[in-house]
Amino acid sequence: MNQYEKNILAHIEAHGCSVTSVFDPDREEPPFSYSIGIARSAGAPELIVIGLESKLCHWMINEYNRRVRAGEAFVPGVDYLGFLQGFSVQFGPVSREHREEYMRSACWLHDGPDFEALQLIWPSTSGVWPWDPKATETLRQRQPLLSKPPVNP
Repeated sequence: MNQYEKNILAHIEAHGCSVTSVFDPDREEPPFSYSIGIARSAGAPELIVIGLESKLCHWMINEYNRRVRAGEAFVPGVDYLGFLQGFSVQFGPVSREHREEYMRSACWLHDGPDFEALQLIWPSTSGVWPWDPKATETLRQRQPLLSKPPVNP
């Protein structure tokens, strides 16, 4: 086990999860952050947030961790407050192939991609979701959905 993996385990022991942020200015993909260990410590899905700056993503993941450890559950297609000031967010499932692609350290912890994960999905400042017909291409590129949209038709 390397030092990075030891640090992950120490964060999980101390806080119930570790948070990893990925940002590469040389790549076109948007930055993202994800949890490692929530499934193990709280029995809730891991979480990923895409397209926002890492400090905000860390706070959102830690808030999710706090809330699931207090017994709250998050259901796709439902609006939730308390993650973005003045806006609701939604959650959507993360498909297996995207867990492998985006959540590598969580895959390490769980011995592969067979764990539950949710994507925290945020709207534009005008309240448009990435799946809305009114969504700009910039919003869709900045926040790719890692599964089908979580809304009910």
